Amino acid sequence: MKEIREIIRFWELRRDEPLALATLVRARGSSYRRPGARMLISAGGESVGSLSAGCIEDEVSACAREVIQSREPKLMSFDTRRRFGCNGSIEIFVEHLPDALMAWLQKHFTARESCEIRTTFENGETFGTHIAGSFVEPGAFVQTIEAPVRLIVVGAGPDAFALRTQAALLGWEVIVIEGITQLSGTLDGRTAVVIATHNFGRDCAALRFFLPQGLRYVGLIGPRRRRDEILLDVIDSGAEFRSQLFAPAGLHLAADSPEEIALAIVAEIQSVFTNATAQRLRDRKAPIHEVAAAGWATSAR
Repeated sequence: MKEIREIIRFWELRRDEPLALATLVRARGSSYRRPGARMLISAGGESVGSLSAGCIEDEVSACAREVIQSREPKLMSFDTRRRFGCNGSIEIFVEHLPDALMAWLQKHFTARESCEIRTTFENGETFGTHIAGSFVEPGAFVQTIEAPVRLIVVGAGPDAFALRTQAALLGWEVIVIEGITQLSGTLDGRTAVVIATHNFGRDCAALRFFLPQGLRYVGLIGPRRRRDEILLDVIDSGAEFRSQLFAPAGLHLAADSPEEIALAIVAEIQSVFTNATAQRLRDRKAPIHEVAAAGWATSAR
């Protein structure tokens, strides 16, 4: 989601300039990025986003400048087995940026609404990236873009500052409040909550509010014994348990400092919203990219 946000900002600053959009539309075998990765390039060679670990971006930028001049899209192929040591190949579709598409994407992203876009890169009558309709021709790549994760941190201590910093690296929206009475706005399916007031009454009040909301992640910082005492109070209040509670919050990283604790919690939230296992890649038998990252669900037609 950080990449989409940065692409939108890049376009907002240069919306009167010609720009090219490069999209990774197909990957075979191993690749650093997966289909759906995008890069926006200006006529002067400035860019945002990435398609690899930096191996092909210069070539894509050169192609993008040609596309800006000719207005003719191009499909680039890279055999990463021979050139970059990765066991695979990728295809990049480069096109002149449709301005109406970016305005539409900006509108949905700002409103936190999911949307679908279609990139037709072969065997199609209308090449390029458009709003996805009900009919998708062969040779098209469809991408569902979700809203960024919104992290609500209840508490204003060192934990909250560290969580804000870690979440910002991923492009999440972060709201920090000292208590539940300061909360404003609505919650949605892309909202996660971490309760870190370190105050028994405020933690209880926050859980009584968030647990009935049906959220995918509600985390509570603190030891198990304290969690049990708080939950007894919440149960006695009659609050419904519709949200997924993670208490103590975070993965087991032997975290001690606020920064380490924030890393463990943000990693756990990421695994929840991407349906990932959070296991060591060394021990994983399935392909690394078997699960599509939430917000970048993709499919080729």
